[in-house]
Amino acid sequence: MLSAAPPPAYRSPTPDEVAAAADRIIDDLVGPGLRVMFSGINPSLYSAATGHHFARPGNRFWPALHRAGFTPTLLHPSQQGTLPELGLGITNVVARATARADELSPAELVDGGRLLAKLMATWQPRCLAVLGVTAYRAAFGRPKARMGMQEETIGGVPVWVLPNPSGLNAHYTVDTLAASYAGLREAAER
Repeated sequence: MLSAAPPPAYRSPTPDEVAAAADRIIDDLVGPGLRVMFSGINPSLYSAATGHHFARPGNRFWPALHRAGFTPTLLHPSQQGTLPELGLGITNVVARATARADELSPAELVDGGRLLAKLMATWQPRCLAVLGVTAYRAAFGRPKARMGMQEETIGGVPVWVLPNPSGLNAHYTVDTLAASYAGLREAAER
């Protein structure tokens, strides 16, 4: 099972609602005392239409998060509000929604990196997990960055670069994503 069943009151967006979500933003899930702040590249149109991070069916974030041991149960995207009480937050490098991350300009990624650094300096989670090595390289001017823990910090926060959970990232399965995310969880618990 890739994702949890939606709660009974949940309604999937219509195709017109998804199309109308271009350039919308989704509120960050932030708060004091977070263990890990996950940063996607930018919201999908589907996510923006629902108002929930990683909401598109086929996105493997929620199952990978659960299998990595971050959540006690598999959450549906509409249950994202429970993450801060688990010490987890979600943001994006670039706030505006697009159909594909490759629609973002290099300047948007660099500007988003600056904003993400400010957010980290403000909230000081134990770790920042940037989900996507290509976006990390562009946003922070680190063309040779690799997956895993980075030597530098962002806003004074240790950084991990992890695989992007989008269904478009065919190089990883839910199990290999979960294994990567579990390494971060172990580090954040130390």
